[in-house]
Amino acid sequence: MFEKLFRKKSIAKILADAEKGYGDHESSLHKTLGVRDLTAFGIAAIIGAGIFSTIGKASADGGPAVIFLFIFTAVACSFAAFAYAEFASMVPVSGSAYTYSYVAFGELVAWIIGWSLIMEYAIGNITVAISWSDYFTGLLSSIKIPAFNINGILLPDWMTMDYLTAFKGHQHAEAMINAGKSYVNLDEATRIANNAWLTAPKIGSLHLVADLPALGIIIFITWLVYRGMKESRNASNAMVIVKLAVILL
Repeated sequence: MFEKLFRKKSIAKILADAEKGYGDHESSLHKTLGVRDLTAFGIAAIIGAGIFSTIGKASADGGPAVIFLFIFTAVACSFAAFAYAEFASMVPVSGSAYTYSYVAFGELVAWIIGWSLIMEYAIGNITVAISWSDYFTGLLSSIKIPAFNINGILLPDWMTMDYLTAFKGHQHAEAMINAGKSYVNLDEATRIANNAWLTAPKIGSLHLVADLPALGIIIFITWLVYRGMKESRNASNAMVIVKLAVILL
């Protein structure tokens, strides 16, 4: 039993399976992304998750020293890139860290790595989706069309906030009010979260609070990836051009 958990797949076996066109589940991953596409994906992740999503809070907390954070992170990422380059040269097949772990450590470690990657991408995508939602709602609120008497499109708070944030904000607001603090003296984030919780429609005792813009963009991206890597590649490359233009201009 113990040996089965840590059984390894040899490089020769993996290369033979790849050449035959099948893997563990009688299917293979086709290499449809080139160097340009992979570079664009990397830039998209750096700008989207690293600059648009987190740099504001990092700058507020760290001040001017945040530039050193980018330098240290770049050095750490270069080590990871060199390691992946060596893995890719040793095991030149699709599969990423899962395949490399299967060869180096065995099936159990590869299984853990595979699920860890899924969780990593899921959590990272949630952060980016929430940040995108904030930008989207800010864009809607800034739309002004005098001819149609439109002075900003405001979505209800319960449609732009996740359930847990609204619930904790409501609890915090109640605790502060019970302690004798005036509602108007609460910080803005707490008041918005409390308002989202109180104004949300309910089914029984369940408050229907959800960040709908974030949910919508996740569903759209999932559908795009489901359509095919070529379609998602083209969309990603187009968005990279837009992101670079925003930063450079």
